[in-house]
Parts: sequence; structure tokens; C-alpha cells
Amino acid sequence: MTGRIATRYTCSACQREHNKWAGQCVACGQWNTLVEHISQISKRASTPQGSKSPQFLCEIEPQQGVRQGTGLGELDRVLGGGIVPGSVILLGGEPGIGKSTLALQAVALLAQQVPTLYVSGEESLEQIALRSQRLGLNDAHIQALSTNHLETALGAAKRVGARFLVIDSIQTLNSGAVESAPGSVTQIRECAERLVEMAKGQGITVLLIGHVTKEGALAGPKALEHLVDTVLYFEGDAASRYRLVRAFKNRFGAVNEIGVFAMTPGGLKPVANPSAMFLSGSEAETAGSAVLVSLEGTRPFLVEVQALVDQSTLGNPRRLCVGFDSNRLGMVLAILHRHAGLALMDQDVFVNVAGGIRIAETAADLAVSAAVISSFNNQPLSRNTAFFGELGLSGEVRPVTRGEDRVREAAKLGFSRVVLPDGNRIKEIPENLEVIEINMAAELNRYLLQG
Repeated sequence: MTGRIATRYTCSACQREHNKWAGQCVACGQWNTLVEHISQISKRASTPQGSKSPQFLCEIEPQQGVRQGTGLGELDRVLGGGIVPGSVILLGGEPGIGKSTLALQAVALLAQQVPTLYVSGEESLEQIALRSQRLGLNDAHIQALSTNHLETALGAAKRVGARFLVIDSIQTLNSGAVESAPGSVTQIRECAERLVEMAKGQGITVLLIGHVTKEGALAGPKALEHLVDTVLYFEGDAASRYRLVRAFKNRFGAVNEIGVFAMTPGGLKPVANPSAMFLSGSEAETAGSAVLVSLEGTRPFLVEVQALVDQSTLGNPRRLCVGFDSNRLGMVLAILHRHAGLALMDQDVFVNVAGGIRIAETAADLAVSAAVISSFNNQPLSRNTAFFGELGLSGEVRPVTRGEDRVREAAKLGFSRVVLPDGNRIKEIPENLEVIEINMAAELNRYLLQG
């Protein structure tokens, strides 16, 4: 094979590629993590894509209604309304989380509308057929191929006229144009570039399934995420039956949008009302439990925030979080101590977001504070009260986005009271709903102590 030989060094911790060896990775700062790999890349002529001359965007009529539904409502929500022809989607997640199951179900539903092809480099055709039977997809006209050779997969997709192509997974593919092992940085980049080129040139939607590292990042070069149009992460606790698909990048829709699925013996089932999942459903009032009106993407939903405050037996009290940022918790506790008179210096504080979801928005500050105050005073909160709002370092309660939508969601689910920032003034308060506006963290403490 003719071509050029290139020597590169890839960091085993962060997958950053370097032109020369060094003791320390300049990207992540880890020592002795650079691994040498040698690639021989053949010269292949690239096919020009797109128009040959520039055009004014104002003269171009965008195609309307080109999206195609997958048949999985929650997946379509995350994608922005369905798949866009010619787009490349990257789906990552932990092993066994359900990535292949979701892809196979999507292929089965889309096969009723357009030609599809499922390419697996990890399973034989017999294994794919067995999983298809388990999911009840016996009647689906699914075309499958077991190979880890890129050129074979591309040729098969052309022969069957596939309009939707699944690659499971991108790390198992190898191209004859590159002499390196499957999963190497060079192979992943080469295969991804070829697949993107095919998708854009032929209008084929490509779904790439990707592995993740032990740190939870997508394995392979960071350029992989830049090449694709959409990056989705499949999240969930292995002990829980619920799974979340979150969009971290989407050129055709909102980011941080989530879709909720329930893992059942018959596959993944969309959950239309996630609030019912994230709330305990118990009518009993317990200390340390508060309900947050959260917002993920365009969807408001309610989730239970739990806190446990207990006398510490250690010199340094513990601050542990599940589903909430530990640094954010430290800041919230400092604000409550300084501005609300809550003496937590000798207390262990544990915070958990129920349902296995991770809350990243600052609007959770008020609900976390309410749960902590409730647990510290051993005073239960009303199950009919919901909270949202951000805390500032001076103790002020700051407004958050889309307060009206959050209030309507709480009212729709039967809540009778919402505690929110004074800056989120609600123009139209739903019937039978009491809105309590507060300005400072000290007001929250007084309100909760008064019951």
C-alpha cells in the first residue's frame, strides 16, 4: 500500500493526540500516559461535496418538514423532532446501558418507512437475531450485517439503498486505508470522516454507537464529537429501570434536551410523564425531602431532592452528593450559614436527587436549601409544595429562566404551593395554586420554620 507513514502519540487518559512524545500530556496534565502508534495512510482523492460556487443564504429555500420520526417519541424529542436526512448522530453510554437495544428498536421502526441497515462489529448475525426476537421484533424487516470492515459496510449500505445506517460501534471499525488497530485514534478519525462524507453526499442518516472511557467521556479523538451533527449520551443507574438520553450537541435542535425510557423485558419503553417517575408518589411527609421544578432543554418536570443532615463524628464533616454538584452544595451550605444562620460546620450533609437523574441547573439551589433546612430541623415539608430558584453569594434569591412554565407544570401535577424567587413574577397564576415569592435565603429559613 502506498501512502505516508505518520507517528503519533496519544494520551491514554484523555485521548489527546501529540506530534511528539512528552512526559506530561499538555491537555489533561497526566504523566507518562502518551502511547506511540504508527499509521500508514493511503492517498485517496476526496470527492467534492456541495455546490461548486458560493451562494447567498437569503436566496436558498430551506426544506421544510424533512425530519423523519423514528417511532420513539422520547428519542424524537431529544433529536429536535426526528432525524434529519444526511445527519450523523453519535450515541455514547456505559456498557450494558441499552445503546444497542435503542438502536435496534429505532431501526425496526424506521424499516417500515425506508430501507435500513444495522452493522455490528461486536455481535454475530445470530446474536443480533436472538436479541431482536427477545425484543419482539420478529416481524420487522431489519437488514443486518456483521463486519468490522468499513469498506464492506459502505458497500452493503449502497447495495441495499439504505437511508438509515447504524454502526455498532465506531470503535470496532477499521479501514483498509489505514494500517493501525481498530479503536486507535487514527482509525476512528478515518472511519468517522468516511461515514460523514457518505452521509452528507448521499443524504443518509448515520447513527454511530460509541464506547466511553472509565471517566465517562467518549472514547477516541475529541474530533469525533466535532465531526458529527448530534452527540447523545445514554445515562442511568444500572440498578434502576429508567434510562435518560441527553443531547449534549445538536445542530438541528436544543441541547440538554432529555428523553426518558424505562427498561423492560421487551426493550426500552418511552416515558411520557417523567415527573411521575422522579417523584416518590408517597403522601407521607418526611424531613429532608423537597420537590424541585427543574428544566431540561425545553421540558419542565418535577423531581424529588433528598437531604440528610447529621452530627459528624469526623474532624472534617462529609459533603456527599448523588445527582448534584458537590462544589455547588458547598456554596449553598456556606450561604445558608452566613445569611440564614444555619450552623452546619459540624454536620455531615448528604444530598441525593431521586430517579438517577443529574441536575446541573442553578435553579435547584432553593430546593436543595429547603431539603437541608428541613433535615437539620427535623421538620417535614408539605408534599404539595414545590421549589425553584438560584442562590447568590450575598444571600439573594435570583430568578431563573421560564418561571411561568415551571409553575404551570407544578399546577398540572396537583401541587398547591410553589416557592420561587421574587424576580420570577408570575403574570397568570393557575387556579388553586399559591405562589410564595422570596428575596433572601433568610426568608426561606423563616418560612420553613413557620410551617
